[in-house]
Amino acid sequence: MVLSDLAYQGPKRGADRAVLLAHGAGADMNAATLTTVADALADAKVPSLRFNFPYRAAGRRAPDRPAVLETAVREAVDELARRAKLPPDRLILGGRSMGGRICSMVAADADAGEAPLGLVLLGYPLHPPGRATQLRVDHFARLRMPTLFASGTRDAFGAPAELQRETKKLKGPVSFHWVETGDHGFKPLKSSGLTAAGVLADVAGAVVDFVTGLSSSR
Repeated sequence: MVLSDLAYQGPKRGADRAVLLAHGAGADMNAATLTTVADALADAKVPSLRFNFPYRAAGRRAPDRPAVLETAVREAVDELARRAKLPPDRLILGGRSMGGRICSMVAADADAGEAPLGLVLLGYPLHPPGRATQLRVDHFARLRMPTLFASGTRDAFGAPAELQRETKKLKGPVSFHWVETGDHGFKPLKSSGLTAAGVLADVAGAVVDFVTGLSSSR
């Protein structure tokens, strides 16, 4: 498999960390959340790489099988490491919903010396809407790196209390950034006084703070 749709932003040399951003099931690498985060990282002199999963690159709407998605993430990790001139353990993996979940699964299976520096999970799909018992947490206990969860307080894929309960399984430090009244796509209620653009900028700022705050040594 060769990834054909890629977007690299930020410095091409000199950075000591870089971020991989994978898209959600119904979007692509140009989704507003990912581009806003990538722009904010570039402003902070942190490289990032966005990419399209194979099904999106081929113009299909239905996601690939998990094994294909995981292979795509591993190829994207290799590409980011090559472009940023960094080893895998200096990379932070993550993205929106399904993309973040697949990145976390790849991270859970990584060898000790190849595990990412951290994870950024934007709208983690803890369970399908209305099916709270179908949890997607089997790999959580194998995650030992710092992890940021950014989630809306109205997310039908996982309420704050559910997410806080299940993330206790992670072995590494866990941070949360809550989008007040935000749904799974971070869209806030009009009554909140928040705007979609403002929310995304706030999420991007939280990602930058998390990424730049990670230790430069393991």
